[in-house]
Amino acid sequence: MTSGNDFGAHSVFGAHEETDPVRRAQTMMRPELPKRFYDRAEASTADAGFSITLDGRPVRTPGGKLLTVADSRIAAAVAGEWDAQEDRIDPDRMPLTRLLNSALDGVDPAREAVADDIAGYAETDLLCYRASGPDGLVERQKEIWDPILGWAERELGARFILAEGVMPVAQAPEAIGAVKALLPRDEALPLTALHSMTTLTGSVLIALAVYRDRLSVDDAWTAAHVDEDWNIQLWGADAEAMRRRERREREMRAAAFVATTRR
Repeated sequence: MTSGNDFGAHSVFGAHEETDPVRRAQTMMRPELPKRFYDRAEASTADAGFSITLDGRPVRTPGGKLLTVADSRIAAAVAGEWDAQEDRIDPDRMPLTRLLNSALDGVDPAREAVADDIAGYAETDLLCYRASGPDGLVERQKEIWDPILGWAERELGARFILAEGVMPVAQAPEAIGAVKALLPRDEALPLTALHSMTTLTGSVLIALAVYRDRLSVDDAWTAAHVDEDWNIQLWGADAEAMRRRERREREMRAAAFVATTRR
């Protein structure tokens, strides 16, 4: 049995019995999660810092690289994900492992391109697109988003233009460049974490505020869901949407942990 961890083909299973017949049929068509085949997961000293081992054998990424990380705290947390698996290995419960896989296989050889992609979010950043109404939502956005935007403008020395609605507004190239200059392009893992937080929140400014210890992950997640939470208050929550949000929040917390852990 190999200790590789390419989970790309596996889907998420719910912890409860599915009652919707359509979703139950979809679930039955999904491939079965792999069985746990090891007794002990550990973070072991390696040339590149720390490697993740299963019963003493090193884990490899889907691309065949050793699953290694320089920081002992991150390594221990990744090993903890493996150790926490029960009879089946569920990749949805291993966001740190997936993040590290992405850093080693995808981001490391393309750091400049990834930095460009992150900085590009500043052109359509969530914080810059404001509602024209109702008044309660307008005030809620101002209350939560304005302090983050103000910090970003001071930190970056750049101004961001606000717009109402969804019509695009062009941000100054200097602002986009200032965002990119703040990104840690010399290391793949924090860059990967920033990319994850940016895509999960729709805001590179929120992601940078977490990375720079200006914003807690709880406050960042709240800021990213101002509009959604407003609609939930009005219309109620959709169960499937909330399950997706819970999965995304796990990814957000894993990325924030990586981004704010300093060696």
